[in-house]
Amino acid sequence: MTASEAARDLFTVLTGRSPDGIWSAPGRVNLIGEHTDYNEGFVLPFAIPHRTYAAAAWRDDRRIRVTSTFADEPVEVSLDDLTQLFPTGPDTSVPEWSAYVLGVAWALSETTGARDGLCGVDIAIASDVPVGAGLSSSAAIEGATATALDELWSLGLDPVTLAKAGRRAENEAVGAPTGIMDQMASMLGRPDAATFLDCRTLETRSIPTGFTAEGLELLVIDTGVKHSHSTGGYRERRDACERGAEIMGVSSLRDVTVGDLPRAAELMDDVTFRRVRHVVTENQRVLDTVDALTDSGPRAIGGLLTASHASMRDDFEISVPELDTAVDTALAHGAIGARMTGGGFGGAAIALVDGDEVEAVTDAVAQAFATAGFAAPHTFTVMPSQGPRRDA
Repeated sequence: MTASEAARDLFTVLTGRSPDGIWSAPGRVNLIGEHTDYNEGFVLPFAIPHRTYAAAAWRDDRRIRVTSTFADEPVEVSLDDLTQLFPTGPDTSVPEWSAYVLGVAWALSETTGARDGLCGVDIAIASDVPVGAGLSSSAAIEGATATALDELWSLGLDPVTLAKAGRRAENEAVGAPTGIMDQMASMLGRPDAATFLDCRTLETRSIPTGFTAEGLELLVIDTGVKHSHSTGGYRERRDACERGAEIMGVSSLRDVTVGDLPRAAELMDDVTFRRVRHVVTENQRVLDTVDALTDSGPRAIGGLLTASHASMRDDFEISVPELDTAVDTALAHGAIGARMTGGGFGGAAIALVDGDEVEAVTDAVAQAFATAGFAAPHTFTVMPSQGPRRDA
């Protein structure tokens, strides 16, 4: 059964009727640009074929009821109560998974100021985006929900506004201090292209990847090590970045250049400096990757991907042994470049690989994990894909 069919069936079980529609949004892979988004820097993600589906329909009252394939029980609240649930942060009276959905409904009602005129909705969620793998399963939930509510509530909002609602839900309703990259990548996905995003201005540019023409595939190596953005490690890294910006006298690390790093090293403790150095050099790597894709094609970006991983491993210290093993093994068996992707502390690595080498790299990684005593990884290939859509 597909995730779309699962969402439809779950909706019917919940309500005894068919949904008015099924809407979906993709997860994403970040090709390069990690932990730069909340520092108002640059990122280069793309949407992937794996999607989250929201089967939904109007209700004749002002209740919002949500269920999902990864929940034991549905959650139901009044639209009028949403303003009391989240204005001061996450509400532990609702399960975290439901806060992604309810948070989007709350953020959209706050954004539009149309709360009093909105009808109730039933929503059933199903997904084939791996959870905890750094592929932004949360943004896919937010994007599918936002796209469904935008149509059901006749809001007529643009993709960037819907992405902002998703980020607000994640920051304030869920309590995960993430930037806007994931939501923008999901909402603005295009086939065969990555989205170059300036996280300060939210200006975007579609950058053809050229993977298909060059016979390349992006191999995702999901380590199975779960992570959570709402817990301590992510918050500590963000705090260090804010501290570094304050020491440098700028509003964000976006305004610190590679040439400023010697001065930063003199002013900061070692840990703060290394956190800052990662963000500053990662911003430059994103810009260099865009130039390389545009001028020379995808085979020219391998060294940049690999340097990004080294920076996250050594300076930002967000890798884990499983991720390092995945990257090192892929490179040793012919990958053009490889890096961990996502927020870190688990999740997935990516490797840019010639199509005829995918099986060999996959087998080598599986063997390396077995030798190290790690759980078997889940591997699959992805290509840049379409953003949100109505599926039925």
